[in-house]
Amino acid sequence: MIPGPAGLIPARLYKPLALRQADGLSPCLVFFHGGGWVIGDLDSHDVVCRTLAHEGQLIVISVDYRLAPEHKFPAAVDDAIAATDWISQNARDLKIDDAQLIVGGDSAGGNLAAVVSINARDAGPRIAGQVLIYPATDFSMSHPSHSEPETDALLTHSVIRWFRDHYLNSAADCEDWRASPACVKHLSGLPPAFILTAGADPLRDEGDQFAKRLSEAGVPVVHRMYPGQFHGFITMGKLLPKANDALRKVGDWLKSLG
Repeated sequence: MIPGPAGLIPARLYKPLALRQADGLSPCLVFFHGGGWVIGDLDSHDVVCRTLAHEGQLIVISVDYRLAPEHKFPAAVDDAIAATDWISQNARDLKIDDAQLIVGGDSAGGNLAAVVSINARDAGPRIAGQVLIYPATDFSMSHPSHSEPETDALLTHSVIRWFRDHYLNSAADCEDWRASPACVKHLSGLPPAFILTAGADPLRDEGDQFAKRLSEAGVPVVHRMYPGQFHGFITMGKLLPKANDALRKVGDWLKSLG
């Protein structure tokens, strides 16, 4: 349980059998689950976190931030920032190397990871990397991928609007960078990024564009796009071999950070 701005934030720590360590300290991925800021929890992404801990050979801490509509924006952001700060401040007690603190997540969790990275650039703590898996970055919802026939399944444009209306307080929140990190004018100085997008995902274009802007700002970026895959596919490893391949690639990138 992590102290947060509105009470304790549940979290789950994963430590793989094969753990990279130096002087008894290990890298750590702080993970924020997807679910449109409305659904999802520690259990919905348990397998993903176990797999990333195994593939990346590092500690993973999954953070169960507050959800809408009971807790509107920016409650999830406040919890994500508070949890990351607390983990950094207590890194040695957790056997974590605070110089190798990484943030990541999928969908809404990718949004939160991007926001935490931007906030940390300006206010600390130091973030060594960011893993953005089909992240939601732009609440304008104006990219072509929102209206293509191949993206009109599972997470559709109308479903995204439903999540948005539960999460945000008003239309004005759409332009707040803590909701839409694409609204940040300058992306320079951010940590290296691994960005994964899916071809049949309405969020594809905004994830691709965010990867491009990061790269143009001088941020080292590894961008992998999975043609034909849909939003949420990384949680379906028992059915989709590409899900396991994607998590292996994330793990390889995590190991490459040091």
